[in-house]
Amino acid sequence: MLRSIIALALAAASPALAADYDIIIRGGSVYDGTGAAPVAADVAVEGDRIAAIGDLKGKTADRLIDANGMAVTPGFINMLSWANVSLIQDGRSMSDIKQGVTLEVMGEGWSMGPWNDEMKAVETKGQDAFKFDIGWTSLGDYLTYMEKRGISTNIASFVGAATVRIHEVGRDNRKATPEQMVAMQDLVRQAMREGAMGVGSSLIYAPGNFADTDELVALTAAAHEFGGGYISHLRSESGRYEQAVDELLEIGRRTGAPVQIYHMKPGGQANWHKSAPMLAKLSKAREDGIDVTANIYPYIAGATGLYATMPLWVQEGGHDAWVARLKDPATRAKVIAEMRAEPEGWENLMRDAGGPEKVLLLDFKNPKLQPLTGKTLAAVAKERGTSPEDTIIDLIIEDDSRVGAAFFHMSEENIRRNIAWPWTMVGSDAGSVATEGLFLNSNPHPRAYGTFARFLGKYVRDEKVIPLPEAIRRLTALPAAQLKIKERGQLKPGFYADIVVFDPKAIADKATFEKPHQYAVGVRDVLVNGIAVLKDGEHTGAKPGRAVRGPGWTGK
Repeated sequence: MLRSIIALALAAASPALAADYDIIIRGGSVYDGTGAAPVAADVAVEGDRIAAIGDLKGKTADRLIDANGMAVTPGFINMLSWANVSLIQDGRSMSDIKQGVTLEVMGEGWSMGPWNDEMKAVETKGQDAFKFDIGWTSLGDYLTYMEKRGISTNIASFVGAATVRIHEVGRDNRKATPEQMVAMQDLVRQAMREGAMGVGSSLIYAPGNFADTDELVALTAAAHEFGGGYISHLRSESGRYEQAVDELLEIGRRTGAPVQIYHMKPGGQANWHKSAPMLAKLSKAREDGIDVTANIYPYIAGATGLYATMPLWVQEGGHDAWVARLKDPATRAKVIAEMRAEPEGWENLMRDAGGPEKVLLLDFKNPKLQPLTGKTLAAVAKERGTSPEDTIIDLIIEDDSRVGAAFFHMSEENIRRNIAWPWTMVGSDAGSVATEGLFLNSNPHPRAYGTFARFLGKYVRDEKVIPLPEAIRRLTALPAAQLKIKERGQLKPGFYADIVVFDPKAIADKATFEKPHQYAVGVRDVLVNGIAVLKDGEHTGAKPGRAVRGPGWTGK
């Protein structure tokens, strides 16, 4: 009797037995990210790490996630994200989280640092209805700022080649002096120490286009001192596609750095035949020791500004100088003449798309022009009684912006061919947006809502271009290895718990060009650094995202 009383007293005084783990994901098909076939297993999470994978029937957890019939994978890596500002507006990263994205990689040509006072002033002036203070100067400061602000996804960034050029040379078409070149290299080195992944360029736009190959080699070499790579929107994606690929390979050859093509594509029907031979050239380059890869978004239309229809010389000096020139009648006439002729040394995306009927207007700052959103350039030109070229110039002047537009200039066959190439990754080339608030003031390209779901649903499940285990590798372990990111990109004990639970039979994109503000379906649960951000398909409000730093990070 006494023993029973003592036992009861001890039991009452003792705290409840602690669970073995914080979370156990039970009964799913586990795809580890390496491309291996899935295995039936449980995944345990403790803190921000994966603690165990296997048969964990006898183990307990504070939260159990039933993954029966579901795929359990590493979090997806968005190799081309423009969420740098949209995450300031809404740190939940709604459109990407709902597709399983746990890491946004930024820096296509432009990055959020290093900025000087003049660059900050230009950035502030160019803000639309969403206003924000620029509370940082360097790229490293921006990453820290975002982490402290609160974000649901992890973030990483390349340092923009155009950004360091503007910082030291300005926005004019001139060669950097030796002193400016040294200063630009030092800015790259500093960005690498702060965690940049390497150098990113965007060579069809001013002022990025004003850099020659030697300048890009010098910047890439500085990044590669720290293990960084080079990633590029090629100098041409149409008539000079072959030469643009050759330039990328030359940069890789001369520096030894890994190189990657942003949204790999030959644009314009006259250039579609270049896809297969260029892929063969890239494969041969890999055999020869150049670590070349690519990323794509799975749509036949790209999206950028209407400035991608006119020569680069008129865009020298930045936005205000460009708009001022367009207001001059003589300059306007010269620009229109060049827009109608075969472009030499620049890209005319309206021409590549096949005409104004294949150009869809997406984004205006001026409320008076916003009713034109969703109309084709041809329709607006007809309404106004002006030529397509005049309409483009008028809209840019009236909106005082680049005017966002989609250009239908790609081939479905080439998308499938690019996906089949073993070294192709995926990037949305878009912000991470939401179906609410200021995001509804414009129509994004549907890739903002559907890139990863479309890749896994349409091309992997439905069209069987590649098997699902390989598709998961393209979204996880392959980009992590290319970026030299440690302890992410795989489901492996000790790795960070960035985990996605989705239904392979249901995952699909819903966004269209007519109705782009629609979330993808099929992703049920998402953990970022061990914290549930998506639960049963709904955002939890959690913002556990961190800055993921590159190979040169000094820890400061």
